[in-house]
Formats: sequence, structure tokens, C-alpha cells
Amino acid sequence: MNFPFKTVALIGKRKSPAVVTPLLYLAEFLSGRGLSVMIDNLTAEQLGDHPYTVMPLEEMQKQIDLAIVMGGDGTMLNIARTFSPHHVPLIGVNQGRLGFLTDLTLENMYESIAAMLSGNYVTEQRLLLSARVLRNDVEVFSGLAFNEVVVHRSQISSMVEFEVRINGEYLYNQRADGLIVSTPTGSTAYAMSAGGPILHPGLDVLELVPICPHTLSNRPIVVHGASVLEILMHHSDDIRVRLDSHTSFDMQMHDKIIVSRHPQHAHLLHPEGHSYYHTLREKLQWNQLL
Repeated sequence: MNFPFKTVALIGKRKSPAVVTPLLYLAEFLSGRGLSVMIDNLTAEQLGDHPYTVMPLEEMQKQIDLAIVMGGDGTMLNIARTFSPHHVPLIGVNQGRLGFLTDLTLENMYESIAAMLSGNYVTEQRLLLSARVLRNDVEVFSGLAFNEVVVHRSQISSMVEFEVRINGEYLYNQRADGLIVSTPTGSTAYAMSAGGPILHPGLDVLELVPICPHTLSNRPIVVHGASVLEILMHHSDDIRVRLDSHTSFDMQMHDKIIVSRHPQHAHLLHPEGHSYYHTLREKLQWNQLL
């Protein structure tokens, strides 16, 4: 992380007209503080004429000190996978309601970002997942996930049948609609909907959550973050592996998925005083009186 920040990328939610005006105002605000502003080419398509440098994400990732993402948690997931291997810290501004990852609002972003540019922020490291699919011991697919790696039926069909090993040790055979391997960040996403526990994002753990398991004794399990998980498909006529709802790959019988912690982390910046538990209360409405 390079501080003080000198070059900042602004990335907005795709095909969202609502992001245009606040993003341009934010660009003007940053320029007025002496920072160089870059805008990715897909966001720039929505903005019309402006004086800022436009560049594809893949080219700007080595030239920026900070990325500010305006949109929602889905946009942040995509940008985190792109920028995190290059140690680019991320700030999230939510267009609507408070997000788990995009915790600034349009109302407080100027005050919060000004303080953060002066060094008044907290840094949070979030675990990323690396996923590889092997077919006859040859890698045929790989990718990164911020939330989760999911093995699931791609259409309505019979249950998935698979075997799971942790660090080479047999854990179980499973018949279910699928399996979620989640990071602590993803524990409040699909994994939570499938009955998994909420994990604090600072934990170095992975979570395995079966989707509608055939046997009720098959429960979610939390393992060490350094674990290497192997999922071997025993029945996979119609099976897909999906990473964060953005990337997917159709699998075949006897394909093996290897999921492990990625060597790099996502670096999120928050205003001083940021509280994960406050975010939980707000998002899950735990602050409502019964």
C-alpha cells in the first residue's frame, strides 16, 4: 500500500445511470485535493465528456495507489478480485443502503474520504480463495473468489454426488444440491442463506456449507484458513462451479476442484471508528425492537 495516495481509480457500477453524477462530483473533489484521477473504460462509457484519464482495469492496476468503488457489494467483489493481487486498497461507496463491503454512503463520502486521504482510516485484510478444476490431472479452469466457491446443479436434475477431502484426509461423501466453500466475508452471503454461521471477517478460516443435503446429519463445518480442500465429482451430469456469481465453469464426472487460500488478501479501507458489528445490526435489522 502506497501512502500518501497520489493516484486514485474511480470505478462505478455498470449500466447504472444513478452513479454518473456522484462519481463525477467525487472525481472533481479528488482532483481539487491534488490527486490524479483515473476512470476505468467501462465506467467512462456512462459519463460523457470529462477531463480524466480513462484506462482498462487490467492496465491501471499497477499505476494506482487506491481504488474507490461506487455501487454495491457485487461491484466491490468484482474489483477486489482484479486489484487485490496487486495490493491495491479499496474504499466502497454504496449507492443505496449500507453494504457489507461498501460501507460509505453518498451523504458521508466527502467527509469520510477526506479524512481517509489524510491517513485517518483503518485497514482490514480479507481472505481470498483460489479455485482450480482438474480433469485427468490437467488444470482446465482456475479463478479467484472473494465470497465463495459453489458447486451446484446448473439445471433442475438429480442431486450432486461428491467426495470432500481436507489436506488429503477423507471427510465425507455427500448427496446434496451442492456445496458452498465460503470465506468469512462470504459467510453473510449465500452461505448464510444455506444455514451456515456468520463468521467475523478477521478470522483465518473457511466454511463448508452443504446446500439441501440428503442426510440431515450433514452440517456446516468451519476449518482452518490454510486448509486445502478437494471436491471430487462422483455424479456430475449437470454440474457447474461458480465463483462469486461472476465466473462459472461446467464440470464433468470425475473432475476435481481444489480450493485453497489465495496468497494475497483484499485490503479494505474504512473510516476510523468502523464497526463490523454495527454493519451486522444495520444490514440484518438486529437493531429493530421486537
